[in-house]
Amino acid sequence: MLFKRFGEKLRSLFGGRKIDDAFFDELEDTLIEGDLGARLTDEIITELREISRREKITEAEDLRARMKEILSGYIKSYEAMPEHGKVNVYMILGVNGVGKTTTIAKMAKRFSGEGYKVLLAAGDTFRAAAVDQLDIHATRLGMRIVKQQMGSDPGAVIYDAISSAEAHGDELILLDTAGRMHNKENLMKELQKMDKVIKARKIDDDCYRKFIVIDATTGQNGVSQAMLFNEAVKLDGVILTKYDSAAKGGSLLQIGRLLGLPVLFVCTGEGYDDIKPFDKDEFLSALMGIE
Repeated sequence: MLFKRFGEKLRSLFGGRKIDDAFFDELEDTLIEGDLGARLTDEIITELREISRREKITEAEDLRARMKEILSGYIKSYEAMPEHGKVNVYMILGVNGVGKTTTIAKMAKRFSGEGYKVLLAAGDTFRAAAVDQLDIHATRLGMRIVKQQMGSDPGAVIYDAISSAEAHGDELILLDTAGRMHNKENLMKELQKMDKVIKARKIDDDCYRKFIVIDATTGQNGVSQAMLFNEAVKLDGVILTKYDSAAKGGSLLQIGRLLGLPVLFVCTGEGYDDIKPFDKDEFLSALMGIE
């Protein structure tokens, strides 16, 4: 079950006990262990204490649904609807190792199946393996790819990709980006440069989106990654990988609360079809240990 260990802890904690200070102390420890962070945990505990006092709730089980309502306000879904007849650009960001390039391939197959003409753009020119990997996916999926040699200017890659899309009638460019360079500052500058190139090409605001790919098992690191990339290029949403793991999931709530970022897709395996739209209710039920 998704987030099984954490969900089991919460289900056990809320089951068959009275609400007292010891319950709230235990709940606080559990939420922090679940990667919700001290700030968000304190906010949740304070609100639950107030609800139990105001509504005279004495049984922990009766408070569980109220906690799910609170968490529901921290996170939302994002429905990706590229505009037909226009060039849409989805910049896909994230650190190396989160499954970014494979996620792009999954998105390409999904959007192609929905009737969009998709073009892949190999913007991670820092790693030769990244270009090769995306090229292999393009061949397997029967899709066009715009690429250049390792060390080329990533801004030139997306510039050429937009020109190619306009010439061939492509509707969605899925742009791979670097997740590591010699230092963090250089990486952020490179991403900002690509962002400026895309905007300079007069892509409609509604057709340009930036999504960060985050590994569901990384916990607090995922929050830090989202904050860093959001500071550089102002993200539009999150894509979660390794969603079928025993990840605790609290980091996604932190990202939603701190940055207001919705979740687009979750990836559940390595196959091209192992991707689905984010279901908030399913996520929260699994997180809370609700069958």
